[in-house]
Amino acid sequence: MFVDQVKVFIKAGNGGDGIVSFRHEKYVAYGGPFGGDGGKGGDVIFEADPGMTTLLDLRYHRRLIAQNGEKGKNKRMHGANGDNKIVKVPLGTIVKRADDGMIVADLTEPWQQQVVAKGGRGGRGNCHFKSARNTAPKYAESGKEGEEYDAIVELRTLADVGLVGFPSVGKSTFLEAVTRARPEIGDYPFTTITPNVGVVQTKDGRSFILADLPGLIEGASEGKGLGHQFLKHIERCRVIIHVLDMGGEEGRDPVQDYKIINDELKNYQLRLLERPQIVVANKMDLEHAEENLKRFKEAYPDVPVYETTTIIHEGLDPVLRKAADLLAATPAFPLETGQNHESGVVYKFEEKKKDVQITELEPHIWEVSGPKIDKSFDINKLNTEEDYYLFANKMRYMGIDRMLREAGVQDGDTVRINGFEFEFIEN
Repeated sequence: MFVDQVKVFIKAGNGGDGIVSFRHEKYVAYGGPFGGDGGKGGDVIFEADPGMTTLLDLRYHRRLIAQNGEKGKNKRMHGANGDNKIVKVPLGTIVKRADDGMIVADLTEPWQQQVVAKGGRGGRGNCHFKSARNTAPKYAESGKEGEEYDAIVELRTLADVGLVGFPSVGKSTFLEAVTRARPEIGDYPFTTITPNVGVVQTKDGRSFILADLPGLIEGASEGKGLGHQFLKHIERCRVIIHVLDMGGEEGRDPVQDYKIINDELKNYQLRLLERPQIVVANKMDLEHAEENLKRFKEAYPDVPVYETTTIIHEGLDPVLRKAADLLAATPAFPLETGQNHESGVVYKFEEKKKDVQITELEPHIWEVSGPKIDKSFDINKLNTEEDYYLFANKMRYMGIDRMLREAGVQDGDTVRINGFEFEFIEN
């Protein structure tokens, strides 16, 4: 089964907590704090495996979770770091966030790796908090949480040249004739429903990857037929071979077909028409082929046309040489477009939410919220006087007291943070 899109949940490992411990050894006076640091949480890493061709494995393993770091240990021993979660995917795979569409990984090189979620940092043990004012600290840091989010994993065929055209114009036959690939070939529309890829070797020793892509229909850029399932696979191709049924075997007009296909490529809005295009007039052995070719040249006098009969391997070499020449002069096209597109193919960077927000709920009652607050403060860990001392220091270090004053908080006002309520007092 060919699977080219899967939604998964990605969760990096949490950092291990630091611990509170003191040295108690015979003949050692004034041992002091001796708690070790927690280990770092494991990362989630995607790796491009040239031997894979589909995302089928991810369909059955949709939760990608790395190992948590271990807690710190006595005698200042560091907790073990969590193991990374390595996910192998085919070449051409893209990973993007499900919430905002931002692409976080684009794997195009063999064995290329990309960290898509970073593990949390381990918390520091109490040995780090010893000072002249506090020689026996009874608190330690908690480990930070690892990144987590829902992601869309997409496979976009990694090919240099793509074959496009209406169903049954001879694209699969062309691929079979010039490579060792053996695509399914039938005399009915949509014989090809998944991309087929093969390696082409020209007679002068040059080679490139050729993809036979599922047939387009009118309205494909709007999602009709195979729609975006087809179009996303052509995004990486640097050269397009546009195959026309010049014999009109299916009762279609090749002149009209050429316009329709190019309109769909244009409407997809990903610079597809900027790629050099080679027009192939296929099935030239049929009765009306010469007549249709004449009409095509009259309609498009500036478009070079290569005449072929793929079923008997006739006229293929000039097409392959031209494709190799164009590849040598055509750079890769970036995937981003700078504009949103319903296919989801977009690098989209939304304005980042503020880490800390101050909100006046009602007169003299304020709330401090935000992602940084959620990660930094846990009401369940304020148990001792030293915990509160650390809490106050952290607020001052993060500049929250300054932000409260700037927001208009007065002496005696009530401030709420993650369920914890206290009175704001000016010194």
